[in-house]
Amino acid sequence: MLGTILCLLLGVWIPGIQAATDFNKLRTLAEQRYGERAKNTIIELEVLLNSLRDAPDQEKLEKINLFVNDKIRRFDDDINIWGQSDYWATPLESLGREAGDCEDYSIAKYVFLRELGIPNEKLRLTYVRAKIGGPNSRISQAHMILSYYPTPNAEPLILDNLIISIRPASRRPDLVPIFSFNSEGLWTGTSTTPSSDSLSHLSRWRNVLARMQADGIE
Repeated sequence: MLGTILCLLLGVWIPGIQAATDFNKLRTLAEQRYGERAKNTIIELEVLLNSLRDAPDQEKLEKINLFVNDKIRRFDDDINIWGQSDYWATPLESLGREAGDCEDYSIAKYVFLRELGIPNEKLRLTYVRAKIGGPNSRISQAHMILSYYPTPNAEPLILDNLIISIRPASRRPDLVPIFSFNSEGLWTGTSTTPSSDSLSHLSRWRNVLARMQADGIE
């Protein structure tokens, strides 16, 4: 998975999501595609977002992290959920199926936090190598998390689906950052300076943005 993503980096800027959501459309599509339960989840989401509009960032992070981890109930491989080896689901798809892999959790959290007005420069979708079996293990796998930067050079907070509590990066020795991205650029490793490529071409990111817009998330 990670190798596939790295092969897609070609140096083309891609716009990010502003996350202004048409909840009427989202509710209708949720019910049509996935049924009453999915529609009720979207209603819960809208209520939650409205309650957090004026909340401090830390509360937004905690509540959104908890909501996504709770509502995407099953962590599974794309091949088992979508019949594809690597598929980035929209938040509607993940919440509707109640299943997803690491990218799906991270994308949903990113979208909902952007909806709450957290600036894009504070959020990065981050690919890591996750050590399996503890920090001293030599076994690792590709994984995606969402990183929150209070200031540009600050230690990030990690929003993850493997460990539910939000922790600073220094308390996640099991994660080794590879690269991260948002609509402003691409960062490699722990660098605080974006790549000179601005944002590289991630075809799956472009594709999921287009499908989110079709769902009602602009």
